[in-house]
Amino acid sequence: MALRGTNQEFGRPYNRRIVLESIRRFGPIARGDIARHVGLTVQTVSTIVRELEEQGYILSVREEPKGRGLPPARLRINPDGGYAVGIHLTPLGIDAALINLSGDVVEGAHRSAPNAAPDDAFEAIGAMVAEMTGRRPGSRVIGIGMALPGPFGVEPMSFVGPTTMVGWRDVLLRERLSAATGLPAFFENDMAAAAMGERLYGFGAKHSEYYYLYFGVGLGGAMLHDGSVLRGAWGNAGEIGHIPVVPGGEPCPCGNRGCLERYISLDARSRWSGDDAGWVAEVAPVFRNAIAIIENLFDPETIVLGGLASPGLLERLAASLEPLLNSVSARKDRTTPRILLAQGGQHAVLRGAAALAVAGVLSPRFGQIFTAKRQRDGDLLKGGDIAA
Repeated sequence: MALRGTNQEFGRPYNRRIVLESIRRFGPIARGDIARHVGLTVQTVSTIVRELEEQGYILSVREEPKGRGLPPARLRINPDGGYAVGIHLTPLGIDAALINLSGDVVEGAHRSAPNAAPDDAFEAIGAMVAEMTGRRPGSRVIGIGMALPGPFGVEPMSFVGPTTMVGWRDVLLRERLSAATGLPAFFENDMAAAAMGERLYGFGAKHSEYYYLYFGVGLGGAMLHDGSVLRGAWGNAGEIGHIPVVPGGEPCPCGNRGCLERYISLDARSRWSGDDAGWVAEVAPVFRNAIAIIENLFDPETIVLGGLASPGLLERLAASLEPLLNSVSARKDRTTPRILLAQGGQHAVLRGAAALAVAGVLSPRFGQIFTAKRQRDGDLLKGGDIAA
């Protein structure tokens, strides 16, 4: 994915972000190479770099000279230049992590809180954040991002059933999260957060067109296009778990019957009385059809399987897909397998949630510029705050 500077309105914050993103992705890197990557002048890049160095977000390193003259200084992200908190809220409990600017999980916490009510959950989150940040006194914490099951704003589907946060309808998520922690707060659905975590710290470094299939309590997914999540008109694109795949099948809390996540999800696995091998064999035909649907809809480079399922269970599910059905992805010139297992593991959601909080610093997207303009004009967007 190319990162290019801009001279348009709101361009200065964007240029700062793409310089930082280039350093994160390609560092250690010289100023001249950054300028070539992003299409800005060396003078503009140098001005931005000076500000970022003064603020402690980046470090300058210089190699030992091998001949006459000094080699140019090269820049890299300062991992301890700032931290962000990632929160993952599910019907099973609350996970939290303090994550540095390189994406490393440096502190973690977990609370078992089945179907937590909002007051209880935010009280627990406040205590978890205080505990984690208290172990690193004096550190700069940029903000906090929270991921939770979607979809958002859909009357018959949001906060309904065992795979969502029942009782959370109309909760002011960002305001409550900020009040509980004292940090700038953002939120997103868990499947998009996991996809962004994979984009920033996993396969996203090599692929910019892939589908992230998220195994949570429910089932969802997100298509990464040119490095950004496809959002849809109301921010709920990717709710593949609610595609009806079995005519007259199991009733779903959404109101339909035979929805995919009634058969393939951690909730579905919990309702199966046998072992993993038996469950995987039972759902394999439905899963194989679902993969073909995704491939024909989105034509991705690959489908990445990830989420909360254990690595062993994901491996079993991937193996059950063979032989894959024909689809537009059945190409002879492929250089990437049609199915990959996520690299981020169960930390992908937390990394993605934390990335929401550093989006204004590390993750450039023109959409952020246009969002800022709409907000200035009073046309506020609905839904979550996204990192890329």
